[in-house]
Amino acid sequence: MRVGIEVGGTFTDLVVVRDGVVNVAKVPSTPRRPDEGAMNALDAAGLNPGSIAELVHGSTVATNAVLERKGGRVGVFVTRGTRDILVLQRHDRRAIYDLHYRKPEHVVARGDVCEIDERLAPDGSVVEAIDEQRLMATVESFLATGPFDSVAICLLHSYANPAHERRVADAVARLAPGLPVTCSSTVSPEFREYERASTTALAAYVQPAIASYLDRFSNSLRARGFSGRFSIMQSNGGRMPASAMADNAIAALFSGPAAGVVGAVGAASQSNYQDIITLDIGGTSTDVALVVGGRPERTPQTMIDGLPVRTPVIDIATVGAGGGSIVWIDDGGLLRVGPRSAGAVPGPACYGRGGTAPTITDAHLIRGTLQPQSFLDGKMQVDVAAAIEVFRTLANEAGMSVADLADSAIRIAENNIVRAIQQVSTERGRDPRDFALVPFGGAGPLHAARVATELGIRQVLVPMNAGVLSAVGLLMSEHVQYRSRTHRTRLTVEAIPSIREALTELYSEITAHLRDIGVKGAHRVEYILEMRYVGQAFELSVALDDDLDQLTFSGIFEAFRAAHHRIFEFSKPPEDPAEIVSYRVGVHVPAEAFPAGEVLPSGKAVGEEAPRSIEIVEGGVTLHCRVTRRAAISRTASDGPILIEDGTSTIYVPPGWQVLRDGVGNLVLAAKD
Repeated sequence: MRVGIEVGGTFTDLVVVRDGVVNVAKVPSTPRRPDEGAMNALDAAGLNPGSIAELVHGSTVATNAVLERKGGRVGVFVTRGTRDILVLQRHDRRAIYDLHYRKPEHVVARGDVCEIDERLAPDGSVVEAIDEQRLMATVESFLATGPFDSVAICLLHSYANPAHERRVADAVARLAPGLPVTCSSTVSPEFREYERASTTALAAYVQPAIASYLDRFSNSLRARGFSGRFSIMQSNGGRMPASAMADNAIAALFSGPAAGVVGAVGAASQSNYQDIITLDIGGTSTDVALVVGGRPERTPQTMIDGLPVRTPVIDIATVGAGGGSIVWIDDGGLLRVGPRSAGAVPGPACYGRGGTAPTITDAHLIRGTLQPQSFLDGKMQVDVAAAIEVFRTLANEAGMSVADLADSAIRIAENNIVRAIQQVSTERGRDPRDFALVPFGGAGPLHAARVATELGIRQVLVPMNAGVLSAVGLLMSEHVQYRSRTHRTRLTVEAIPSIREALTELYSEITAHLRDIGVKGAHRVEYILEMRYVGQAFELSVALDDDLDQLTFSGIFEAFRAAHHRIFEFSKPPEDPAEIVSYRVGVHVPAEAFPAGEVLPSGKAVGEEAPRSIEIVEGGVTLHCRVTRRAAISRTASDGPILIEDGTSTIYVPPGWQVLRDGVGNLVLAAKD
């Protein structure tokens, strides 16, 4: 038995594969104790943890620790003269017209930063050596100002030579045994001091929260007899054993959204779709990502709450447009949606848990595109009257009917989603019309066709069990490990042997680490160079073929030129020198295959509920819409408008679109000519 559990902001999803049969469960999340929501999901599915051979988990614990500032107190050691690196940040301004703009506040207080007398040159050579006695005195004095929950060490140019960071870490270990220590040379051995310092500090900040959470969860599982393999999803789309996450907790920052992308890629590949845009709409937010040739786009850096995190992640754009997003009117009288959310507690007004703000979920109930009996396949009761009541006050303020206001709110949310997709497609040099849209999450299939219409996308693929696809993605995910190293290298024919050697060394480091943590088996390798033209300030990721013996100057340069042209619409001839800034290698160890073929979700059988007709209001027009079960959709195309219920989500097929079920059970929506 293999189980995937994904803890979201509103619901916790579970998928279990047993003897080739897939079953799902969905329960409300418990934000204050997310591990309890995970255990509730096991209970709802009727599973005995002692029978589980493998459990893969993804959660928002690390994300919430940063956003809610609930991580541990971190003591940071830096090189003398760089104490204010986390305060100064970069000399940019992310909101240029905001007169009250302030830089994001970091998670580390200025008084919790300590300077060490030492200095390395950019090539790693020692400029000022560490005096052992002075080091011990400095560390002891600083730790006395605590208590600290963890320590971060980020010294200048340690990516080129980690020796000084290791000596500081040894001093901390001697003076405060058991205190977690995070070194930048381990977490992010790349240049750019602020980004490296921010990543290291954030890793140390979330480490206590992650460790505490995993301890509670592991203890609860063991108390129920669990003795199988326990893995955690990473932001890069791969999993790692839970025991290995202690060294780099920041890798789990966006584990939930990453799992959804992996699930979408797996489901789409079963229907022979390779170029897709994923659309994950949950209760709190919408996450979108671009997939080319069956592989998600990855980026070496991301942001959380305005703070940079230098670690490989799936390139996901997020907007505050989920089912729980609050509908409101701004000071100028304009209708707005999000980014504030009602979350799991109290949730939308229709949930009956004390919510008093109008949300997108309430709007769908009013419009009719969500039916009261469809929530959790009829297992969850909702209050339509409460949804109407919270919208009535806003409707009076806007001078609109309740139905028109609800429909307008949904269309505004969809416009926000369109802009997020343009961010990962058009702004990256990709035409969204060349892709199929793959929606999932509880609300993704509700909005997908209308979002696709706005973008000119003509095909939408709705996977099986779309409402719990992130949990499916956990079981589809590979074991993945990345290593990187900054070493500036001018791209020349003569440099090819040293480039090959640097990539080979990183590959050897990864495979040795995987063996140490018990991950074995056949694997594929990903070689990436961070490159730029000489004189440029920022670099691009350039993927290489996996056969290093075939590495050539022309091959690398042409791959770089193509990547540069796609983003900037120009490139230079080979006479203009290019350089490599950093080397990155990823190793992917495949997991056991997820069952393919048509596996219908649990719930009502096809004949239990006859199709019925309802009225919905969309764009000021009242439509007669057929409501049916997913299992009733055949291989022959049916015209919209149709509402399709599948137990974990609702699919809306609007007028002008058709739907059919393909050979593996995925639904294909196509725009009519």
